[in-house]
Amino acid sequence: MPEPQPEERRIHHLDARSLRGLAHPLRMQLLDALRFGGPATASQLAERLGESSGATSYHLRQLAAHGFVVDAPEHGKGRERWWKAAHEGLMFDDALFVDANPSVRGAIDMVMHEIATKHARELSTWLGNRHTWPEQWAHGSDMSDMNLRLTPELARELIEKLHAVIESYRDLPAADAPDAELVRIHTHAFPITKDGEATR
Repeated sequence: MPEPQPEERRIHHLDARSLRGLAHPLRMQLLDALRFGGPATASQLAERLGESSGATSYHLRQLAAHGFVVDAPEHGKGRERWWKAAHEGLMFDDALFVDANPSVRGAIDMVMHEIATKHARELSTWLGNRHTWPEQWAHGSDMSDMNLRLTPELARELIEKLHAVIESYRDLPAADAPDAELVRIHTHAFPITKDGEATR
């Protein structure tokens, strides 16, 4: 598969076909491991994730077939095959959320629940380990929730503005400062009933 061009590397837009190619817990773990841990071999990923190298190798090939990962030959030595993430992030095409195909609905539900589980795990890990970080990170972290009364259009506008603010911090010079760390940012926005439930 050809190496994506620089302008294509940022975001992979999920359509119905690529969504079904991603909708497997191990594939999502492999993609995250490559996105956040850098290039690796199937054997290295197997050891990191507690899986067999046969399983990681198979699912890496499936991810490659759907454009999520590519070869990283610059890291290879001999017959080792190295992989790297093809993009920095994922975005769902709006049409996926109204697709009536049961397999698409099942795939999007699976992927969204895996993402939510990962977010909860990351937050729990931070809470369990925050005492090991320098004190200033207590003021450089956040766990907030709030309610706004919005229309779907205003909610979408808010989400887009939040994403734009986050993007504006991506290439700031401070990122090279000695005390700079990789900061994980989650944004969740969804409607709830008056009693706080996300169901009607």
